[in-house]
Amino acid sequence: MKINILGCGSATPSLRHLPACQVVEHRGQLMMIDCGEGAQLSMRRQGLNFGRLNHIFISHLHGDHCLGLPGLLSTLALQQKGGTITVHTFAEGADLFGRVMDFICRERPYELKFNILTPGQQQTALETDSLVVEAFPLHHRVPTLGFIMREKPKPRHLRGDMAKFLQIPVSRLRGIKEDGDDFTTPDGRLFTNEQLTTPADPSASYAYCSDTAYFPELAQIVEGVDLLYHESTYDDSMEAMAAERHHSTASQAARIARDAHVGQLLLGHFSKRYNSEELLLQQARAIFPNTIAANEGMTIELSKD
Repeated sequence: MKINILGCGSATPSLRHLPACQVVEHRGQLMMIDCGEGAQLSMRRQGLNFGRLNHIFISHLHGDHCLGLPGLLSTLALQQKGGTITVHTFAEGADLFGRVMDFICRERPYELKFNILTPGQQQTALETDSLVVEAFPLHHRVPTLGFIMREKPKPRHLRGDMAKFLQIPVSRLRGIKEDGDDFTTPDGRLFTNEQLTTPADPSASYAYCSDTAYFPELAQIVEGVDLLYHESTYDDSMEAMAAERHHSTASQAARIARDAHVGQLLLGHFSKRYNSEELLLQQARAIFPNTIAANEGMTIELSKD
């Protein structure tokens, strides 16, 4: 699982950061989270293949998180992308962007679908053979969802030496590897699954939380994820403004990371008032040392080896 940062700025444009947008790579497929303006150009700069993008998750309907969607979908049509593109959004977003696309780009080589998400509820947004994407409510001025991407448990590794030594039939190997089967030899000797396999690789998990005011209960929702992206629009001196605008400070993001026992914290959604993220990093690291700052062009690979 790789997380590509295409944009990590907040609503007001700046020369340092682009609007919110990320692309998660998993097993050859691309999934976008939020789609700020210029998303298609950022994809091209980072060498991301348009043809592999099939799912787009929109956290909420503020412009810096969704106004890039019509341009991206139009570019995908120009690139002759086939297959299906599913946009996961609220009913209002599906209605709005469906009408916009029918007006500006009616003839599309791909099928455009909308998966309607329910505000204020935890729900499964997407499930594949290897991944589950969960949506959960955040606290913002408009209905907003965060997302957790969790790899499903992986199968154990078959011990090739044991399979060869015991001459296990090929027809039995899948059951041993994926279903936990034991094996009994023709002469009656039982070999348990633990003897025939080695432990599976750990599964990776990633949580995306933007935009939101600080609320301690969030730590329970994102408990134990390997990487937490949490908005950190302001520094500690702006805590009152953060509360008023339903945003978070870097320290508040760090408290969520600490209380949730996550592996690493990734700060983002920076206010244009900052010429550097150093102050935000200092304040967050004082609470949760394993903190980094997002930046356009950054790629983070979640490896559990």
